[in-house]
Amino acid sequence: MKNFGRIAATLSVLLLAVGSLSAQDLKTDYDHSVNFSQFKTYTWLQVKTSNSLWDERLKNDVNSALIAKGLTEVPSGGDLAIVASRTSQNEQTLNTFYDGLGGGWGYRGFGGGGFGGFGESTTTTDTYVVGTVVLDIFNGNSKTLLWRGSADGTLSGNSNKNIANLDRAIEKLFAHFPPGSSKR
Repeated sequence: MKNFGRIAATLSVLLLAVGSLSAQDLKTDYDHSVNFSQFKTYTWLQVKTSNSLWDERLKNDVNSALIAKGLTEVPSGGDLAIVASRTSQNEQTLNTFYDGLGGGWGYRGFGGGGFGGFGESTTTTDTYVVGTVVLDIFNGNSKTLLWRGSADGTLSGNSNKNIANLDRAIEKLFAHFPPGSSKR
């Protein structure tokens, strides 16, 4: 029965890991007083990631999204100015699994209450890497922040999967951009 508990614990950890690979937490916020339809061009101020390979990937994805919305990139002096960054950090989670033996609460073997029985539990610690992409869009003239989008997601050891997750995140972040307009 001990082995069954360990197998169940291992399967649960694997299912949790597979499920978290595609999980993305997306957030956007913007200045509600701004009419975004007035902006036609944008300029990149900075792209900063912890891996230079991601600089171009991130920039290309954002360019594709903005061009699809009718905006045009210009080398300098754009109506909008963009700063993008990507960071990663280690996170940990504790998983406790019980073997189902021992009755637990409400076990009726000894007077109908209490803990009863002697089951086993296994607690494991899982470490995973979370990547965060933050995009800030400023007014190119006043330099005030107009829009911020962020995407958090678990990174895998598979570069192609991480690139696909970045593509999906940028697509979702810009799905309702510019705010207040369904025309773009």
